Amino acid sequence: MAKPVRLRRLAAEDIDAALDHYCSEAGHDVAARFIGSVGRAITRIGRHPDNGSLRFAYELGIPDLRCCPLPRFPYLALYIERETEVDAWRVLHTRRDIPSTLAETNEQ
Repeated sequence: MAKPVRLRRLAAEDIDAALDHYCSEAGHDVAARFIGSVGRAITRIGRHPDNGSLRFAYELGIPDLRCCPLPRFPYLALYIERETEVDAWRVLHTRRDIPSTLAETNEQ
């Protein structure tokens, strides 16, 4: 059974920043495709939260932290499955220093 996905404030800000970037640099069609990709990733995470990679969980020592790539865009959704929901921490570009960014997120 699918679980609801709750976006943390930082994840929502990440999505907004990427959307602003795509609107200004690539146009509204690409921005709309990005939002569609985010929606598909969130749906997939809610339905199959255990399918995400544990790469950053091991690297950062954050148990159960998983990541899932966004279809057709260079972003990763980072999340933890909880008992009743999926806690989406961040949506980060793959060229960012993800371990450093997540270490800062974990401290908040």
